[in-house]
Amino acid sequence: MISTTSRLLLVLSLLQTGRDWPGQLLADRLEVSQRTVRRDVDRLREMGYRVRATKGPGAGYRLEAGSELPPLLFDDEQAVALAVGLQSAIVAGAGMGEAAVRALATVRQVMPSRLRHRLDALRFTAVPERSTGVAAGTAATPAAGRSAGGGGGRETVSPDVLVALSLAIRAREVLRFDYAEASGSLYEPGSESASGSASGSASASGSGSEPGSASVPEPSEQPVPRGPRRVEPHHLVTSRARWYLVAWDLEKADWRIFRVDRFEPRSAPGPRFSRRELPGGASVQAFVAARFAGSEQGGGWPCVATVILNLPAREVLPFAEGEAVEDLGPHRCSLVAGSWSWVALAASLGRFDTDIEVVGPPELAAAFGVLAARYAATAAAATTERSRSVPAVIAP
Repeated sequence: MISTTSRLLLVLSLLQTGRDWPGQLLADRLEVSQRTVRRDVDRLREMGYRVRATKGPGAGYRLEAGSELPPLLFDDEQAVALAVGLQSAIVAGAGMGEAAVRALATVRQVMPSRLRHRLDALRFTAVPERSTGVAAGTAATPAAGRSAGGGGGRETVSPDVLVALSLAIRAREVLRFDYAEASGSLYEPGSESASGSASGSASASGSGSEPGSASVPEPSEQPVPRGPRRVEPHHLVTSRARWYLVAWDLEKADWRIFRVDRFEPRSAPGPRFSRRELPGGASVQAFVAARFAGSEQGGGWPCVATVILNLPAREVLPFAEGEAVEDLGPHRCSLVAGSWSWVALAASLGRFDTDIEVVGPPELAAAFGVLAARYAATAAAATTERSRSVPAVIAP
């Protein structure tokens, strides 16, 4: 016989499924009488849960929305999924960072240690959709309202898979998995050679189309299985409402971006490997943004660099103008930005009015030196001009 508290939690868990539960069915599931069920329902109502009793054919109990949010009950998978969603909102700078941080801290505090360790293992980077230069529903995205698996809506990814990928990335262990691609669709953005041409790039003819929105073949309804694949996992990325794995494909000897919802891990991780640098030493944000935009140079800019700003990501995002931002803590973030020249890029970064650390390439640091000398000369000339305009004062 379970305790009254445990039984109440079980009743609440059943009612949260959103269906009507006949009293007799609840009694059978709980192995108690219908009278006990009625008392348990009354206790839940006293705690603030609005439980409605329906009458007639199919009568039963249903949990309704209330005027206040009562305590909720989640199973292990739901709790991890909730925490992953909150962490995604924080990393992506979705305009509710502080609320998401508080909510994540609340969820994490009450998590059992087995779940908290899984959550702590999750590491990923958010690349805002605007930084990819691709409109939603274009390249690498199935047609709206239809999943590539034949059903409607977006494909889902198990939190367990995300955690497993994060662990493999951190341990630098080779992954083996089966991968399904949709024929004619760019489900591996930038699957061409890193030194080859990008098939999804936009025309520069000034036609007025969105960057990266060049026409692509319509994806097939059923994914085409391929596998097994062997890769060195590099980074887990969330972008455009999907999860991606940036990895070095051992068979193709090239970088690939895999949609996580399209592969199934085959076995335990393989041997360890030495971490490679992305092409040109680019950051993962710049690499993903360039691949989605169909360009090897950061969405078409001839000069692209990564810097660290002494500002929180939430303060930089509103002024990033489509550039990739990564949260590095409460007071620091990285920014991947591009421009038509190194000096123009250095000058544009001054709009953030904070200390700047150049991650690379060195051309940007040199451009800051050019600007520093130019601005110092301007300031010195202005000071000299002011001193000449001040009339001399002759002592009596």
